[in-house]
Formats: sequence, structure tokens, C-alpha cells
Amino acid sequence: MKLSEAKEKYIQTWGTFATNWGINRTMAQVHALLLANGKPLSTDEVMEQLEISRGNANMNLRALIDWGIVKKEFVKGDRKEYFVAEKDIWYLFKQITKERRKREIEPVISFLEELKNIEDNDSQEAKEFIKLMDDFSSVTGKINNIMDLAIKSDDHWLVGKITNLLK
Repeated sequence: MKLSEAKEKYIQTWGTFATNWGINRTMAQVHALLLANGKPLSTDEVMEQLEISRGNANMNLRALIDWGIVKKEFVKGDRKEYFVAEKDIWYLFKQITKERRKREIEPVISFLEELKNIEDNDSQEAKEFIKLMDDFSSVTGKINNIMDLAIKSDDHWLVGKITNLLK
């Protein structure tokens, strides 16, 4: 397989995988393109290589910047904006984990806390409902703590912990 074919397959497959994780396909493809490229790319280059519209390219580049995994890079003598992906995979994992926690876990924790504050909590049915919400809160809290540990850790620490868990 030629390098160009491998890169194209990587970009397309990464976009497909991302949809399984609840991430926009095009956003993942833009990220994969920037990761696989040895040089910063302009919006025009992203549009051309992925065959997407300017609006789609701009929206996804901004989202990747918001996630903290892509940054703008200026090229001397050129007025265009260029973009480059963070290439440290451990940093990427931590940033994506941080973003997913903020978007998915923290709202669930708040939602569950709100549901436990019911006024008529004396009945058996209310107590069972509150216990169910407590159980969900407990599991969600543990997931949040695991994500927090991953975000705050270095790569060697987490690998060691996972290895110990698998033994």
C-alpha cells in the first residue's frame, strides 16, 4: 500500500470510527487529516482534500480548536490561517477525555442530583426512585473519578494501573 493510500484509508476509517463514539464524522476526518500531515494546512487545503464546503471546514476546525487538539499556526508572508493538530497522543487522549467528561458526564451528574430532590419523598415509590437515582449517581460519579484520574495522570501511571487491573 502506498503512503497516500494509507493516509486516505486512515482518514476515512477514523471518521467512521468516530461516529461510533458519538463524534461528528467530518470533525474526525479533519482531525485525522491534520494529524497525518507533516505540515500545517489551510482551510482551502482541508476543503480540497476532504471535498467539503468552506462552512463545514471552518465549523469543524473551530470545534477542534475548542477541544484543544488543533491550533492555528501562522505562516510568515501568508495571510491565510493554517491549522496543525497536536501530535502527542497521550495529550490528545487527555483532552478528548476532558471534553467528553464536560459534555457527557457532568450534565448527567447534575441531572441526577436534580431528580433526587423531589418534594413528596415519603412514599415507598419515592424512596425506590431516589435509591435508583443514587445508584445511577454512584456509577456516574465513579466514571467521573476515573476520567479525572486519567486527565491528571501521566501516561506511565495509567498504563501501570491498567496493567495491574488486568492481572
